[in-house]
Amino acid sequence: MAQAKTLSKAELKRVLQHVDACERYSERNRAMLLLTHWCGMRIGEVASLRVSDVVSEDGDIRSEIRLTASQTKGKRTRVVYVPSRMRKELLRYLQRSTTRCSSVYLFNTQKSQRFTANTATQLLQRLYARAGIEGATSHSGRRTFITELAGKGVSVRVLAELAGHQSIQTTQRYIDVNDNMLRKAIESI
Repeated sequence: MAQAKTLSKAELKRVLQHVDACERYSERNRAMLLLTHWCGMRIGEVASLRVSDVVSEDGDIRSEIRLTASQTKGKRTRVVYVPSRMRKELLRYLQRSTTRCSSVYLFNTQKSQRFTANTATQLLQRLYARAGIEGATSHSGRRTFITELAGKGVSVRVLAELAGHQSIQTTQRYIDVNDNMLRKAIESI
């Protein structure tokens, strides 16, 4: 099975422009997509988020999301670090949605049901396809996140921790080597 495509900044921008212009639930879809790209979350983890995982008791968006073992693939707790731009996206989503009042889950389908990992996966597939990005899957955001950080010189050990991987070998398989990384490496001589 081929690995999910890693997206360039221009491709991610194209998907987000499509979501903003053409999608009925644009804020929700945008937030779900960006959690995979900017936080490296698995789509199943995104689907399992509760409002209380993201919003503190005083109403602020958390800078760290603590996932329980039941929310993760490896059945181990982990911390997801949320950059300021993602916190702004989550705040925007919550301000424009009824989720805060109507559900314990952060993201709901149009039928007010919680997303399953499968329905969330299908949603992201559709968003990428409608934006004309071939080869992208629900795992593309996660691969893009890890590849971008690797390209910025973040160590594989830190990447493994951010991704929730027990083995750095798993993390290394996520890194897509590109021309920019090769140029940067050769210029460091």
